[in-house]
Amino acid sequence: MLEMENVTKSFPDGDGTRNIVLDDLGLQIEEGSFVSLMGPSGCGKSTLLNILAGILKMDSGTLRFDGEPVSADDFFAAYVFQEPRLLDWRTVGENIKFAMRGQDIPSDAYSERITRELERVGLLEERDSYPLRLSGGMQQRVGLARALAVDPDIILMDEPFSALDELTARNLRADVIDLWKETEKTILFVTHDIVEAIYLADRIILMDDSGEIFTQVEIDLPRPRNFDDPQLHDIEADLMDDFYTRVNSAI
Repeated sequence: MLEMENVTKSFPDGDGTRNIVLDDLGLQIEEGSFVSLMGPSGCGKSTLLNILAGILKMDSGTLRFDGEPVSADDFFAAYVFQEPRLLDWRTVGENIKFAMRGQDIPSDAYSERITRELERVGLLEERDSYPLRLSGGMQQRVGLARALAVDPDIILMDEPFSALDELTARNLRADVIDLWKETEKTILFVTHDIVEAIYLADRIILMDDSGEIFTQVEIDLPRPRNFDDPQLHDIEADLMDDFYTRVNSAI
C-alpha cells in the first residue's frame, strides 16, 4: 500500500551544517496492517510520521501509494498525537466536525459520522461535553474518533498512550485493536514500549540512533493477546537484547 524509498531528511544545525535525521530510509506498510515503530529518542520516528502526514517535506526520496509515485498530499493520513490536541472551547462533536471540515467532507455527512465514531469509542453521551470535562483516556478516545471520522488511508499514532496510567492505557490498547479489526484501517504506531508494540502489532520495526532501520520482526501471536502471555515476554527479551546491543554499540 505505502512505500518509502531512499528517504532522507535533515535539519540545520546552529553552526551552519545540517543534522541528518533520516538517511536513505526504506519502509513498506501493507494495506490493513498494524505496524509499530520503535527506537531511541531523536532517531527520526516522529520525523517519519510528519513526512507521511505532509507536515514536513523530505529532502529526497520516493513515496509510493498503491505502487504509484505520490507526494504526501496525494493520500490522506490522520494523526493521533501524544496529547489529544482538542480545542477546549469546542464540544467533542464540534472538535470532530472541525477535522471533517478541514478535509472538505460534505456537511450533510457530519452528524452521521460523529454519531458513528463516538459510538465506536463509547463516548456518544459526551457529544456535547467540552474536553476539559473529560479524563485523559476519554480525550484520547475523542482523538481516535476524530481520526476515524475523516476516513483516512492510514492512521499515524505517535505514542498516544504514553501520558496515561497503565490501567487506562491497557484498556485503550485493547480498544484500538477492536477498532482496527472493525475498520480494517492501516496503522503506523510509534512507541517506546516494546511490550505495547508486541501486544498491538503485526510487525515491529526497530530504528537505531542514526535513524536506520536495522530489524523488522513479524509478530505471529494469535489475537486477542494477553500481556501476561509468556510468549510475549520471550519476544520482548529477544528484541530488547537486539535493540540494546545495536544502540549501545553506536554510542
